[in-house]
Amino acid sequence: MAEDDHDALRGESLRSVLRQLCDGYHSRPHAFPHSVTLYGLRDVRDYKAASGGDPNRLGTPSPFNIKSDSLRIGDFTEDDVRELYGQYSAETGQPFSSDALVRAWEYTKGQPWLVNALAREITMRMRIDPPAPITLEHVDQARERLIQARATHLDSLSANLHEPRVRRVVAPLIAGELALGDSTYNDDIAYLRDLGLITQTPPIAIANPIYREVVVRVLGANTEDNVTADPRSFILPDGRLDFEKLLREFAAFWRQHGEILVEGTGYHEAAPQLVMMAYLHRVINGGGYIDREYGAGRGRIDLVVRWPYADADGKRTVQYEGVELKVWRDRSVDPLDEGLEQLDAYLDRLGLDHGTLIIFDRRSTAPPLTERISFSAARTAAGRAVTLLRA
Repeated sequence: MAEDDHDALRGESLRSVLRQLCDGYHSRPHAFPHSVTLYGLRDVRDYKAASGGDPNRLGTPSPFNIKSDSLRIGDFTEDDVRELYGQYSAETGQPFSSDALVRAWEYTKGQPWLVNALAREITMRMRIDPPAPITLEHVDQARERLIQARATHLDSLSANLHEPRVRRVVAPLIAGELALGDSTYNDDIAYLRDLGLITQTPPIAIANPIYREVVVRVLGANTEDNVTADPRSFILPDGRLDFEKLLREFAAFWRQHGEILVEGTGYHEAAPQLVMMAYLHRVINGGGYIDREYGAGRGRIDLVVRWPYADADGKRTVQYEGVELKVWRDRSVDPLDEGLEQLDAYLDRLGLDHGTLIIFDRRSTAPPLTERISFSAARTAAGRAVTLLRA
């Protein structure tokens, strides 16, 4: 017998189910299944915490000492994704472009639910019907729709982000800091790997770009709800994004609301970055895309804004804006030089000749927020133009 979503139960409801399993176990195979498989996001041993047991003692196999194996469905390889989508194409006559296949793999990294949900979104909800080919643009739209809709699987992951053991791992990843684990850190890592939220092998990172996007959007949702700027006001007459105006409007928003918003988040280590990304998403949402790179020990967040628009000839083109976020903390030097060097390499990878570096000063000796916000121009060692925002 297989039972799904037992991990949606908590407290007394879950204890009742576990007691029934314990009682029935002794009656096998009469009037009770010979074996039971539980499907869900958490390892069976974590039911101990959900049912009211000690969450700091997760070493035993399960809360009722009945477990044969705890298995995690493995991720698809890139070849698996191509084969799966190829089977659909063979049955329907609807091909995936080579760019679309690459983008689907990049977004999902083979997470089985995401691989299938992405294709289902395109073919059934967006209704891109055969024989029209599925393009890179369709995959981009489907990814955005999945994230915005918070489909069941993504919503289940999101609900875990404010758990202390999840925050202890995820906060350093967003802040780009090294994780200083305590005696429970290995259990925290094991729990997040069981959830599939982080990579299964070192170095520790969010498992795929869709999860990476969901994490920062969920954590920045309160900030985004408080952004009153009209996204349409940032679009230039020729259709491009007025990124300079966006930066200056954000600086004004940060000056007025920054400290309050930082205090209101449980992820204090990454609060400035989360506020900036939430503001950016509020403006970009619906018109473009944001790709983010963050992880433990990086010391920064790199992100690129992709803004599609039609040029003077009516041809579709894309505006790219590369941004790096850094934080200046106590007992560290001004990160400007390091930031310019890192941004130089990032812009080189993007093929851009200009970018933006934002440095949040979080030192205890920093001037008041209203006094430390400033704009200036800088250049990287390779001569790339940089807009520097100190905040």
